[in-house]
Amino acid sequence: MSLESVRAFFAAHAPEIAVLESTMSSATVALAAEAYGVPPEQIAKTLSLRIGARVVLVVTSGTARLDNKKAKAAFGGKPKMLGVHEVAEITGHEVGGVCPFGLKTPLPIYCDISLRAFDIVVPAAGSIHSAVRIAPQRMAELVNAEWVDVCEARA
Repeated sequence: MSLESVRAFFAAHAPEIAVLESTMSSATVALAAEAYGVPPEQIAKTLSLRIGARVVLVVTSGTARLDNKKAKAAFGGKPKMLGVHEVAEITGHEVGGVCPFGLKTPLPIYCDISLRAFDIVVPAAGSIHSAVRIAPQRMAELVNAEWVDVCEARA
């Protein structure tokens, strides 16, 4: 169902963007980098966070790490990662395939500035075997994301 909702999202909003499928799993940043032939930092991972009663998605570079102090300042509360079942229930995407496209529930979406280092990033597309290649700015525009600085680059 999730891959189909992402396909429907792109068909409606950006038909020029193809959803890619791989026989290799892309459930982790390392696996996704291998499956799609890009460095791990070019993978756009989506974090599902709860801040108080709010749930938000933060899309960041694959090797970046959430900086709790920056995130608390930006979001007005301490962020906590959602549990596996909550992620699937709220987003409609399984862990490893979570992306800001074709969501089951509309959510606030934020793109971390770490993505701006790349012309093209590779976020998942609703399953552990799918992704898209997209410019970070285009992704942010398509999902009405706000740009934030909430991560630290991992050396």
